[in-house]
Amino acid sequence: MATLNNKIDFVVLASVTMANANGDPNTGNRPRMTYGDFGEMSDVCIKRKIRNRMQDMDYKIFVQSEERCDDGCKSLKDRSDSVAKLKAINNKGKKVTFADKQEYAEIACDRWIDVRSFGQVFAFSGSESDDGVSIGIRGPVSIHTALSASPIDIHSIAITKSVNGNNTDKKKSSDTMGSKHFVRYGLYTIKGSINVQLAEKTGFSEEDAEVLKECLRTLFENDSSSARPDGSMEILKVFWFRHNCKGGQYSSAKVHRSIEVKLKNENELPTSADDYEIIVHPLEGLEPEVIDGV
Repeated sequence: MATLNNKIDFVVLASVTMANANGDPNTGNRPRMTYGDFGEMSDVCIKRKIRNRMQDMDYKIFVQSEERCDDGCKSLKDRSDSVAKLKAINNKGKKVTFADKQEYAEIACDRWIDVRSFGQVFAFSGSESDDGVSIGIRGPVSIHTALSASPIDIHSIAITKSVNGNNTDKKKSSDTMGSKHFVRYGLYTIKGSINVQLAEKTGFSEEDAEVLKECLRTLFENDSSSARPDGSMEILKVFWFRHNCKGGQYSSAKVHRSIEVKLKNENELPTSADDYEIIVHPLEGLEPEVIDGV
């Protein structure tokens, strides 16, 4: 695979309509938001969706969600031990050498695209020793927490169950109350970068960068649920900045700021992407590739 030689920055605009983009377990699964009422999607949530898309594209994924497990492994330790060389190193305990750790990282990065993209900490107990292996891999792809372009309005509805979950709920009627929460409308900005120096260490390639770009373009495919019905979440644009050198012509912060999203009328609540103005501030010598979502 071709080595990545150019720093890449990207900005993705995601539209959310009557959906819970990322529930917060600390607030009863209400959509995440800042103290200023701006909507949030955590980097962990976004990486989960990217991993799922990579898996849909038939790439091997190390951090798989339980309902999407495709190799029968019940834990990350099981998945690591399914590779004979990695299992042998896991079982060395205190005897693991620096060379062993390097070999471990190379095998893991070569086998799993999410490891060579985002990195991974391998910290497992060895079967022959209480002192297990601890190996950290820094990945070249970094993702920011996504924020909405303006404060969001959260809509909550009460719901009831039509049947009890089990026959021990004798004191509960079948119409037990519950609730669901949605963002009426939000335009979220996802920002990220690919570091060439770290890409060289993990083997992240030009081909992998193209895979990531496609995953971002199709981020919400096969991601529907009762909280995120089909059509409620949509990628509008992907701005893909390829620098002409390894270190980048501009800082990632300056590149990310070059995409400005603002309300056309700040006195009205937004109901669609048409209520926003998207401004691309030019950076000399660095023009983004603009890709429409699906």
